Amino acid sequence: MRVPLFSCLSRKELEVIAAILHERSYIAREIIFDEGDEGLGMYIIVEGKVKIYKKTLLNKKELAIMGANDTFGELALLDGAPRAASAVAEEPGIVFGFFRPEFLEIMESHHRIGMRLSFALACETANRLRASLGRDAAYASL
Repeated sequence: MRVPLFSCLSRKELEVIAAILHERSYIAREIIFDEGDEGLGMYIIVEGKVKIYKKTLLNKKELAIMGANDTFGELALLDGAPRAASAVAEEPGIVFGFFRPEFLEIMESHHRIGMRLSFALACETANRLRASLGRDAAYASL
C-alpha cells in the first residue's frame, strides 16, 4: 500500500504509524461521517470508493470520489473542527482511521515523524485548496 501522504516517511517511521491505525469496514452507502460531525481524525482507503459531498438546500454537491490509497478528513488531525463535508462509502470497502489523539501523541513522542506529517498535511491541504479554487473559477466563467 502506497499512500502519497506518507511518502515522506521511512520504513521504520511507517511502522510507527501502522501500529496506531484503526481498521474499519463499511458497506455500500454507509455514512463514514456527516458534515458538521466532530472531526475525530482522517481516513486512508484500503479498498473501495468513498464519495465526499456537501449538502445544499436542495441536494448534495459531489466534491470528489476517492479510491484506494487516497486519504480524506485530514483537517481533523490539525484542528478537530466540525466536518466541512460528508463522506459515504460508494461500495463495500475498508479504511484505516488515523485519529487526532494518536497524531498528537506522535507529535510529542516522535518529533521527526510529527514534523514530516505536519508538513505533508499542509502541502495536501494547500493542493486541495488550489484545485478547489481553480474548479470554482472554471464554474464561474461558464
